[in-house]
Amino acid sequence: MKTLAVFCFVSLAVLGAAGSGSSIQGTVKVTGLPSSGDAVVYIQQAPGTFPPPAKPADIDQRSMAFIPHVLPVVVGTTVRFLNSDPTQHNVFSPDHEKYNLGTWPQGQSKDHAFATCAKAPCTYVQLCRLHPEMEGYVVVLQNPYFAVTSADGRFKIDDVPPGNYTLGVWHSKAKAQPKPVTVEAAKPAVVDFVLAK
Repeated sequence: MKTLAVFCFVSLAVLGAAGSGSSIQGTVKVTGLPSSGDAVVYIQQAPGTFPPPAKPADIDQRSMAFIPHVLPVVVGTTVRFLNSDPTQHNVFSPDHEKYNLGTWPQGQSKDHAFATCAKAPCTYVQLCRLHPEMEGYVVVLQNPYFAVTSADGRFKIDDVPPGNYTLGVWHSKAKAQPKPVTVEAAKPAVVDFVLAK
């Protein structure tokens, strides 16, 4: 019975620690554009180290577009580029260390590890040499506390440890100054941005 009581106590303590974070939520308004989607809201710097996920993140080339259009990742993350179109595609980026993954047919994929970002955020435009109208973005960040806005500009970053942070926002066609934010346990913080070209 004592063993069971100790186990229950430890389990509850672990669950309490796991749920001690809070959220940052709000809206991003991109002036002059019909949509406020695809903005990346992120904590600029968080204490600690953040290993990349073991499984790759995915970008699909489907219907002649990069999907998702914007993909934020933690530095070191491997991204798998899949071709789901019945035509060949290429992936290259002229940014930072620059890369060209070559060309491949439907059903195949190629990987690239975003491990050389010296000062986040590092933005990589994704292009296709065969279809110049295609464009996507990988945004490399220092920590996993980020979110991509929906079309109406809403965002929510979950499981943020309590503390004082600086919240940044990235958009391919507009910008805004970072804002300070204080996160308290079990109390959502609200931050709104207005972006201009």
